[in-house]
Amino acid sequence: MGSYDSDKIAHIHDELHSHLPSEPALRVKSLEGLLVEKGLLKADAVDKWLDNLAEKIGPKNGARVIARSWVDAEFEATLRKNGLEAFKQMGLADVDVYELKAVFNSDMVHNLVVCTLCSCYPLRLIGMSPSWYKSNEYRARAVRDPRGVLDDFGVKLSADVELRVWDSTSERRYIVVPQRPAGTEGWSEDQLAKLVTRDAMIGTDRDLRPVGGGA
Repeated sequence: MGSYDSDKIAHIHDELHSHLPSEPALRVKSLEGLLVEKGLLKADAVDKWLDNLAEKIGPKNGARVIARSWVDAEFEATLRKNGLEAFKQMGLADVDVYELKAVFNSDMVHNLVVCTLCSCYPLRLIGMSPSWYKSNEYRARAVRDPRGVLDDFGVKLSADVELRVWDSTSERRYIVVPQRPAGTEGWSEDQLAKLVTRDAMIGTDRDLRPVGGGA
């Protein structure tokens, strides 16, 4: 009879399960299969929805709005006054689901967005929120130690830069408008939009200077 190595068996068990989808993913897949089986959902509906969210709705919409504000002073004024109206003007929003406030970074001010109660986030305007945004650690530390959080993201703020933390709710959500990077004079809106990251619109990214300084 062969010997039984409990540590080896445990390691094999862990290895096998490390390649399986998470329990929530399995539940979603089971639900999707059931809805498809009953004819309530097309087989490719979920994949199409995710592709649409990533390619059409996602961070690209917010980036387009910010890029427009960088080149159009009148549009910037609209964004400052009513964030949702700015999205509507570009055909990127069609309903008043909540109030959207745009907060602008400057040389002396940096903004950071969090939702301390749950994970409220302008999903329909800038896509799915990152997993860390919904974590208890981020939600607690963003209020208690915001400079430490930014430091973890590689954002080093000097002591004279004011840090403002905005707490989202179901009624009001926020989008950070980063500064236009130096060296982008004469760039098109499409070129500028490619510099805007999802994290910059949350506030955990600040330096959007193009790599190499060129378009």
